[in-house]
Amino acid sequence: MVKRKIVEIDEEKCNGCGQCIPNCHEGALQLIDGKAKLVSDVYCDGLGNCIGHCPQDAIMIIEKDVHEFDFEKTNEHLKELGKDELTENPLANNAQAKPSPCSCPGAAVRQLKTGGNAGHGGSSLAQWPVQMKLLPPNAPFFDNSHLLVSADCVPFANPNFHSQLLNGKSLAIGCPKLDDTGEYKEKLTEIFKHNRIKSVTVAIMEVPCCSGLYEAVKEAVADSGKDIPIIREVVSVSGELQ
Repeated sequence: MVKRKIVEIDEEKCNGCGQCIPNCHEGALQLIDGKAKLVSDVYCDGLGNCIGHCPQDAIMIIEKDVHEFDFEKTNEHLKELGKDELTENPLANNAQAKPSPCSCPGAAVRQLKTGGNAGHGGSSLAQWPVQMKLLPPNAPFFDNSHLLVSADCVPFANPNFHSQLLNGKSLAIGCPKLDDTGEYKEKLTEIFKHNRIKSVTVAIMEVPCCSGLYEAVKEAVADSGKDIPIIREVVSVSGELQ
């Protein structure tokens, strides 16, 4: 037994809609007696891809003493269910497998319905979380998306961030000056490997230290072995796209 993150379901909130079931890629959730239930802790990787698909907010990630995630047993389970087996262990080389600086439910993966409203003065944010360190590489909002990798100062400098840069994209935010860009490169490499990313836009400030983010993206694309178009956008301190 180890102390780790795992899914917990509030049965009082669960209405048995089953939307979480197909979005658990490990087959750890099943409908039993009209409620979604975790059938075994060894099948749950604790990354929470199912959470954003629960309309009742009945699923959360908690930390407790459970058995470790078992990749081989999970694939045996998926085979019995007639589902596609996992090609890679979702926790291998995954920063989410390490202790997280934020273990609160607020870091749980969610897909939002607000994305695409920037044209009406609203938000184009279509996911949560957005901070690079908190993003699981196999989060469902990455697959088949255009990705925006943004320095965290860009949304404050550019008043049209949502309409000019974010609209229609998934998002990863970080600070190349204060954080380790080597960790960024590893995380982005995993994102590119595990998902079909159509393009990646890198939005950085004009200051020299911001260029490290662009370099991390270039190296990550190369390490992933995929051919992904990279678009570089530079924002001036006064907020204009250059």
